[in-house]
Amino acid sequence: MRVTTMLRAVVFAGLSGATAMAADADHGKELFLACAACHSEKPDAIGPNLKGVFGRKSAALDDFRYSNPMKRANLVWDAANLRGYLIDPQAKVKGNRMPFGGVANPAEADDLVAYLQTYK
Repeated sequence: MRVTTMLRAVVFAGLSGATAMAADADHGKELFLACAACHSEKPDAIGPNLKGVFGRKSAALDDFRYSNPMKRANLVWDAANLRGYLIDPQAKVKGNRMPFGGVANPAEADDLVAYLQTYK
């Protein structure tokens, strides 16, 4: 049973890597234009600045007032956490105040994650 569990984890990791490799950062950049309505580099933006978000801890920027659920989330924005949040923000961080229902298409979420990896 333990070998089966390990084998599943290896197969899943391989599939996740294949998905990430197939992601299109250029398409993600186009998709991000919709996000830019709230996530700009201006300090008075509706949402926090997402430049350099990849690898950053949730609620880490000093110049943005995060919701308490986001402060308690204690996430590091890696590919899996960003993808999960983009697909269903309320499931990933219940009670967060981002007024966004999520990305319905998982491939588009992958493309956005690929773009966010380059957004520095």
